[in-house]
Amino acid sequence: MKVTNAPTSPAVKPGRGTRSLRLQCHEFRLRYRPPFDWDAVVGFLGPRAIPGVETVKAGVYRRTIELAGHIGRIEVRPGRSNELRLLIEIANLAPIPRIVARVRWMFDLDTDPLPINAHLAQDNILEPLVACRPGIRVPRAWDGFELGVRAILGQQVSVAAATTLAGRLTTLLGRRIPESGTSLTHMFPSPQRFVRWNAPGIGMPRRRAEAIRHFASAVQAGHLAVEPVLSADAFRQRMCTIPGIGNWTAEYVAMRGLGDPDAFPAGDLALVRAVKARTPRELLQRAERWRPWRAYAAMHLWSAGHAALQRAHTCPG
Repeated sequence: MKVTNAPTSPAVKPGRGTRSLRLQCHEFRLRYRPPFDWDAVVGFLGPRAIPGVETVKAGVYRRTIELAGHIGRIEVRPGRSNELRLLIEIANLAPIPRIVARVRWMFDLDTDPLPINAHLAQDNILEPLVACRPGIRVPRAWDGFELGVRAILGQQVSVAAATTLAGRLTTLLGRRIPESGTSLTHMFPSPQRFVRWNAPGIGMPRRRAEAIRHFASAVQAGHLAVEPVLSADAFRQRMCTIPGIGNWTAEYVAMRGLGDPDAFPAGDLALVRAVKARTPRELLQRAERWRPWRAYAAMHLWSAGHAALQRAHTCPG
């Protein structure tokens, strides 16, 4: 439901040679099926927010967007009972319905958590986690290509290190938004910019930089699309043919880029440790009983691990 339509102060220039556009603010209230754990969503997105492109502050998610050649910004925060409040800042009205639909998909608002909870709670490891956080959702990505690059950056490094690298790449290759008036200063680089990138030293292994270039080339050439309409199995097969990309990356991108509810990055060390498995293969065997909702099981395990880490950091000694 649309609420308001009011001008905002900063002007945004969509590109060289075009005139400055005055953004207009449009507000929507997005309903969802409760329960919905907003704190878990922003707790996941916050450490992964790409500097210059995304921010999570005081429980509010903001980012730059581009759709059909139109650039702008969005802001998402909790609204009244069983709704999120979405603000869209954009100069043209045409892409707004698609933006609203994409934000609904991004925050997993159309999922009914009750049957998922009932299924996962049959497992003795997941039962207390589901009881503690019954509103867990899978935070998806605004842009599939952006997520793919972010996932490759995250191979075998910490979340913080991958976020730092993503910020450096954005500053180096991303399109700057003049007069943004906020900390959202860039658009994430396009596949074309990565294809032309000569991979200067920015603190990542050359092999990982080459994997990003190969991924960007596949997307630019149309050989690979990171979109919800693509078959998840077909995507995994194509993704794993790219040099430097393995199962963990393909599963993670299928989970958050395609919205596959059964995607499961079993090679993730945090997931292996969470269930006290000895190997990813053992974890996969254990996770068979979680089908077809393994992505939600992964979110429960990651969220529980994050909560435990937070408690450890706040406990004296």
